[in-house]
Amino acid sequence: MSGTLNKVMLIGHLGDEVKMHYFEGGGCIGRFPLATNETYTSKQTNERVTNTEWHNIVVRNKAAEVCEKYLSKGDKVYIEGRIKTRKWQDDTGNDRYSTEIQCTDFTFLTTKGESGSSPSSQPQQQHTQSTQPRQEPITPKPEVDMPEDDLPF
Repeated sequence: MSGTLNKVMLIGHLGDEVKMHYFEGGGCIGRFPLATNETYTSKQTNERVTNTEWHNIVVRNKAAEVCEKYLSKGDKVYIEGRIKTRKWQDDTGNDRYSTEIQCTDFTFLTTKGESGSSPSSQPQQQHTQSTQPRQEPITPKPEVDMPEDDLPF
């Protein structure tokens, strides 16, 4: 093993429709923004604070076509991939950087009835590019009295 790991797991909501780009050789990529939220209670004001982080998701080829077909703005999705930073030059020649999540696996978490789109004959409940994440059996956890304001999430 090389001793390093570049792995990202996100659950969030699409901020826009999947934008597709097709290449001459037949390949394609899809891009979409994904929003994840962190909510906590501020100790100073005792108010709930929500911070939203935006992630640029890139998905390739057949997986991109599946995402374009079944995902819509607002849908909840599980994304697994790796972080990639690209360097490019803008119109004025300045170096610019873009950090993206190169998606290697995904699972749709919004069912057809929740998305608000019109029903079709094709199922949408779960589609994955490769394997789905492990599903652990749900067991009830004992209740523990912990003050909410000490939790950062």
